[in-house]
Amino acid sequence: MRARAQGRWSRRARPATRLDYLSPATNAPPSAPRPPPSHLTRVAIYAGSFDPITHGHEDIMVRSLEFVDRLVVAVATNVAKQPLFTVQERVDLVRATMVKQRQIEVRAFDGLLVNFAREIGATLLIRGLRAVSDFEYEYQMALMNRHLSQRLETVFMIPSLDTTYISASLVREVARFGGDVTALVHPEVTRALRAKFGVK
Repeated sequence: MRARAQGRWSRRARPATRLDYLSPATNAPPSAPRPPPSHLTRVAIYAGSFDPITHGHEDIMVRSLEFVDRLVVAVATNVAKQPLFTVQERVDLVRATMVKQRQIEVRAFDGLLVNFAREIGATLLIRGLRAVSDFEYEYQMALMNRHLSQRLETVFMIPSLDTTYISASLVREVARFGGDVTALVHPEVTRALRAKFGVK
């Protein structure tokens, strides 16, 4: 009887020890759950002359933040145009307009957009399409940028309905003749336009 009892006792589960929780291959404690991989920062460029920035531009900028982590507004020195505002004035107006958007950076640039994108690590180009007539030119530019840099993708965005009709050229013309542009641009831009044209 004693031998049988000893046999039963010998088959009882022994108390667990630390070694039971060690990995048999590495003799190390089980690893903690791995943290989710950190997402790479997606940087996009929204380039233009912004002469001046309008509510239409603002609409595109703010909405693009829904799918990018950082937006660089690139104020271009356009040799084909005679701008109303200097490059620095346009940069300052964009900054004043988007001052509450911490994900937006404003910079002036000159030269090829693909080189600027490479410099700041951008992989997306944001372009706004107000009308069908814009598409042909923008399509050609997108193809050329794609040819110059395979890592750049162009994203076309349609403006909101209430800003579709707004363009910088129309804003300038209205302001030039003393028209009210307060519903079309930021108050800082309105003041700058009045000062530029000598309108009270």
